[in-house]
Amino acid sequence: MATKSGSLSINSENIFPIIKKWLYSDHDIFYRELISNGCDAVTKLKKLDMMGEYTLPEGYKGKIEVICDADNKTLIFKDNGLGMTAAEMEEYINQIAFSGATDFIEKYKDKSNSDQIIGHFGLGFYSAFMVADEVHIDTLSYQDGATAVHWECDGGTEFTMGDGERSEVGTTITLFLNEDCLQFCNEYKAKEVVKKYCSFMPTEIYVSKANETDEEKKPELINETTPLWTKHPNECTKEEYLEFYRKVFQDYKEPLFWIHLNMDYPFNLKGILYFPKINMEYESIEGTIKLYNNQVFIADNIKEVIPEFLLLLKGVIDCPDLPLNVSRSALQNDGFVKKISEYITKKVADKLSGMCKTEKEEYEKYWDDISPFIKFGCLKDDKFCEKMNNYILFKNLDGKYMTLPECLEIKPSEEEEAAVDEAGNTVEAEVVTEAEEVEEEKKEKIIYYVTDMQQQGQYVNMFKAAKMDAVVLTHNIDQPFVSQLEAKNEGIKFQRIDSDLTDVFKAKTSKKAEKEMAEQAESLAAIMKKALKNDKLNVKLEKLKNKKISSMITLSEESRRMQDMMKMYAMPGMDMGAFGAEGETLVLNANHPLVEYVVANQEGENTKMICEQLYDLAKLQHAPLDAEAMTKFIARSNEIMMLLAK
Repeated sequence: MATKSGSLSINSENIFPIIKKWLYSDHDIFYRELISNGCDAVTKLKKLDMMGEYTLPEGYKGKIEVICDADNKTLIFKDNGLGMTAAEMEEYINQIAFSGATDFIEKYKDKSNSDQIIGHFGLGFYSAFMVADEVHIDTLSYQDGATAVHWECDGGTEFTMGDGERSEVGTTITLFLNEDCLQFCNEYKAKEVVKKYCSFMPTEIYVSKANETDEEKKPELINETTPLWTKHPNECTKEEYLEFYRKVFQDYKEPLFWIHLNMDYPFNLKGILYFPKINMEYESIEGTIKLYNNQVFIADNIKEVIPEFLLLLKGVIDCPDLPLNVSRSALQNDGFVKKISEYITKKVADKLSGMCKTEKEEYEKYWDDISPFIKFGCLKDDKFCEKMNNYILFKNLDGKYMTLPECLEIKPSEEEEAAVDEAGNTVEAEVVTEAEEVEEEKKEKIIYYVTDMQQQGQYVNMFKAAKMDAVVLTHNIDQPFVSQLEAKNEGIKFQRIDSDLTDVFKAKTSKKAEKEMAEQAESLAAIMKKALKNDKLNVKLEKLKNKKISSMITLSEESRRMQDMMKMYAMPGMDMGAFGAEGETLVLNANHPLVEYVVANQEGENTKMICEQLYDLAKLQHAPLDAEAMTKFIARSNEIMMLLAK
């Protein structure tokens, strides 16, 4: 067969029904498309005037009218833009996908730019046929000697076109709605949809009802032609930012603060991001980021442009350079989109870090509200995490805010009094060599934390008594967040204050006392295991500084995190107690009378009861007892008090 070349042919009878039915996912979007065309017509006429190609009439004001006529089942779109000649109608209307906007930009590329020219693909007009059985166009071009043109089509590929009767420059499009779409010629429905898509288009848009006789009912102006994000931040007042927020998001709670995005290079992007109060569980937070293209609404929360963690915020972003698909309702896959997303992330990080550096008090005031958002952002975006690493705040036991570097500077204070041994003799301090100091610097740096100030109150008091500090991490997001911080910051470890029996809790003892406790610990462990019927229980005997504490439970940090993870992915019937049990240790205070009683009365009548009480007291410092255990604990407590009363 001989080699052949040629052009692909498209059958308009087949392609037109596809355009009408499948080009747009939402039927109401035809409002946006037809109004956008009208905006472009006005914008182009103004640009021709600026370039000296045309002189606008005195007092000219571009506008678009949407007229709803329920009686005649029609919807009319009128503009006073540049209009079309018969030749242009042949080019832009009768040829599917031939864009007048693109043609205009190309023709005047040396004299003008494409700012605020909305259309690009030449398909928007055909969205009218999604809702209309028939469409009429009446237009008159701005060009000298132009003749008005009338065009009509019943939804097929056939049309009729001839001289029209329009006397003013501009275009009128009349839609004869089909029976399934009559709601669109309802005045209130029209206002609702126009506000949704066109609230900030650059040309005034009015919606009215046909044949209105009441003089008080004038056409309603729907949009704001110069929205706040189009202005320079220096031109905007606080009240304007707040009013814009209330109007767009119907939220009358004042936002914490905002970021005004204003970029011209390497791409055009403007917008405002508001930080609402989000001190709730981060999974339930819902924000709204409205995406615009040349002041035309595209969609809410497009994740390709908006980083996922920023979807917790409220705001608007307008980027004329967005690579949209032909229906302008979704993005094309493009590396450019990723750059926009990265820029937005960078601007947010710059704002937050800048506040921390220069407005620390304000930053601290907002911290409790914005910390879930920042931590969520760090978990979702590595670059954001790197930028925010030193500007994340932690609240300590006294309510003071500290950055991560400041937390690492916390060191245990020296004992208020010199340590003494059991005989009351002063214990000489160990001499620390320079080599040992260097080795100490290499050790893992521990940041202690608290998850429940009340539940872990006993440990908190012991830390304070030892002049030790810890940070408070009470939010669900904190556990995965600190794990990430450890991974990102080598040599740092977060440890809950009850994870291990640190020197904070232990009293200084002599070697003789340590030897005696070691001998007692083995027999005491056997007694506790027998009383509690738990052979796997780890028991430790220590002399604690606080003699009022009889028992404590420590759970290694690794075991606790394993338990948290398993709870998150728990399966029906899974025994959660089995996870991390090996890391749990019951610590008995050798300085407490109850423990001394058990040591001295291993076979005593009340020993089993005291052992059970010691264990439950220790458990209560970690978490509430279950219903059965609490019932037994209360009954046992009453029994012990009755014994004391005798």
